[in-house]
Amino acid sequence: MKHKILGPIGLTLAAIILGAFAFPSYRQGEASLAGRRAKDFQMQIPGASHLSDLRGKVVILNFWASWCPPCLEETQSLNQLQQAIGQKGGVVLGISVDEDNEAYKKFLVDNHVIFPTYDDMTKKTATDYGTSMFPETYFIDREGRLARKVVGPQDWQSPEIMQSIDILLKQN
Repeated sequence: MKHKILGPIGLTLAAIILGAFAFPSYRQGEASLAGRRAKDFQMQIPGASHLSDLRGKVVILNFWASWCPPCLEETQSLNQLQQAIGQKGGVVLGISVDEDNEAYKKFLVDNHVIFPTYDDMTKKTATDYGTSMFPETYFIDREGRLARKVVGPQDWQSPEIMQSIDILLKQN
């Protein structure tokens, strides 16, 4: 009788534990990345041809695509974040993985994107960062070190997010 009850309970418990590790919110913050040097890459945005050209700024590096509904969901919030941190030495940097350059350009216009973006049609940069879900965002401090990784769409004005970014902006 005990085996008939304990078996399903054990399986249920194992499923819950596996689900907790697989659920994206579990990975928020990924402390194991903190302190590592952000991988440099080539890009083409006004005033910078490499990520390292932005050293001295806090970079909110956001991987996205025009075909990604959650990416669309957070675009206006990222615009607001750019407005909030731009004068404080921060920048939202969008890296698109769109293979269709026209869809990329249309997305920027249709959504009035104000933060600098680059279309990496090869997806090499996202792959180098280990990005597998979109959107995915990395916080990079002024010295070019990774501080945090966030998986999935966010409210970029939430108190928790803004507190994390403000801490980075206040560091010299």
